[in-house]
Amino acid sequence: MNAIKLTASLIIFGFTSFSWAAAYEYDPDIGEEINDVCAGCHGEFGQGGKDGEYPRLAGMPAAFIAKQLHLFRDRKRPNMAMIEYVDERQMPDAEIQHISIYLSRITLQTRLPPVDETAPDFNAYERLLESKKLMQIPRAEGDIEKGAKLYKKECGSCHGSDGYGDQNKQVPMLAGQYTNYLWRQVEKLRGKVRIHDEDEPKDELLDDFSDEELRDIFAYLSIADD
Repeated sequence: MNAIKLTASLIIFGFTSFSWAAAYEYDPDIGEEINDVCAGCHGEFGQGGKDGEYPRLAGMPAAFIAKQLHLFRDRKRPNMAMIEYVDERQMPDAEIQHISIYLSRITLQTRLPPVDETAPDFNAYERLLESKKLMQIPRAEGDIEKGAKLYKKECGSCHGSDGYGDQNKQVPMLAGQYTNYLWRQVEKLRGKVRIHDEDEPKDELLDDFSDEELRDIFAYLSIADD
């Protein structure tokens, strides 16, 4: 297995070098308004849904989200469900920036903090709102111990030891993402439906990994946020 190749390639999400900086003043109200449309598939808080049919977007680096939206808009990343939402008229650069930053700033919890429901200041409505931002990925099958070692050796230097990526380096998170979605991206990358590096479109990103190794890595990532 070529660790240098894999680390540089950024497994699964196909992240490519992308210079992206705030060209427009960010307006959270505009971001929230755009998210009302995105929420139909990706959830009110970017949590995704339908067991990974729609991926989690909350907490992803803004530059990464923007890059993917540009790829969808330019038809460089095929996705039939996205076509009607990302043309130049409906999703100009300014709106891409607003929604990308908005989603990147959403924090999803994996468990609710304990509270005393009998306390006089307990607010049931606020507790309900907190519960809507709760997200737990089902544990995936595989050898977690082997997956942890392999992940930390091959992936951790870019995606972080905990799998939550790096906002500053624009590296997407893998932990907290639906395992079914990750497998779909493996199939697309192997089949060249999705290109991880526009400069090296023929690079066989996942040839160095067996399905068993990926299964173990995904098993580890599915518990990384516990």
